[in-house]
Amino acid sequence: MGVTTFPSYAVPGYQFDTVPDFSRLETRERLSQPAVDGFFAIMNKWGVPLETAGELLGGMPRSSVYKLKTAAGTLRQDELTRISYLVGIYKALQILLPEEWADKWTKLPNDNLLFHGQTPLEYMVRTGIPGLQQVRSLLDSTRGGH
Repeated sequence: MGVTTFPSYAVPGYQFDTVPDFSRLETRERLSQPAVDGFFAIMNKWGVPLETAGELLGGMPRSSVYKLKTAAGTLRQDELTRISYLVGIYKALQILLPEEWADKWTKLPNDNLLFHGQTPLEYMVRTGIPGLQQVRSLLDSTRGGH
């Protein structure tokens, strides 16, 4: 039994998001510095300490996070994936909430069944990429999937 795929049709005036190929070195080299800049801007807005920022990147030690802040180099596929989810989460929060609340949301205890009273930040650190994906999906579905 094969997997059915649906064709994607061009819609005038609308550009569908394309997923960058993080397995390609050229793609990772091109996206690494902007991704790191965006990551640290988000961490700053959310008030996330370097230790926690490193956990969001997959358990990166504080010293490595500090080095990353000064010279990104080329990120691994895993790190770019994590940052991509965080950028999507940030974007969704900015759309859903006033800026003051959007920047606090990840650090506030949350009674959504996904979080069980934890903060979204604690949940994302504890669950890694699957948790980042779940939080992004939750927020995207809340805002209508756009």
